[in-house]
Amino acid sequence: MFNDIGPLELVTLVVLAVLVFGPDKLPKMIQDVTRTIRKIREFSESAKADIRDELGPEFKDFDFEDLNPKTFLRKQLDNDDLGLKEIRNGFDLKKEMAEVADAVHGRESESSTPSLPSSSSPSSSSSGGAVDMTKKPEKPEPDDRPPFDADAT
Repeated sequence: MFNDIGPLELVTLVVLAVLVFGPDKLPKMIQDVTRTIRKIREFSESAKADIRDELGPEFKDFDFEDLNPKTFLRKQLDNDDLGLKEIRNGFDLKKEMAEVADAVHGRESESSTPSLPSSSSPSSSSSGGAVDMTKKPEKPEPDDRPPFDADAT
C-alpha cells in the first residue's frame, strides 16, 4: 500500500504525528485508526460474501480481482477460446504501417495492388470524387493572393 514511502518520509510522518497529536494521545489515535481499518476490511469481506451468495452457484469461482481491466484482459488472452492468439499473430503492424506510409508517399510496395490510373484532367478528378494523393498541390502565385478583408479579422 505504501510502497513508495521511503525511510526519511516515514520518520517525517512519525515526527509530524507526534507534534500534531502529542505523545500521550498518539497511541490512542493509532488504536482507533487500526480498529477502523479492521472494520472496513470486515465490511468489505462480508459484502463480497453477500455478493457471491446472491450470484448463485454458477458464479462460485468468481474472483473480484477479475473486475480489474488488466487482470481481465490478461486472463482472457491466456484463455484462447475466441482464437485471439491467431488474430494477434496474423497481424503484422510494422508491415501494415509500411504499406500505409508507402501509399501516402506515392511509392509502390511489393505487396500492394496496382493503383488505379489517375486522370490528368482536373475536371474528371473533381467530378469523380477521388483525390490523387500522388500529385503535389499547386502553389498559388504570389500575385494570386485572396483579397484582404479588414472586417473579417
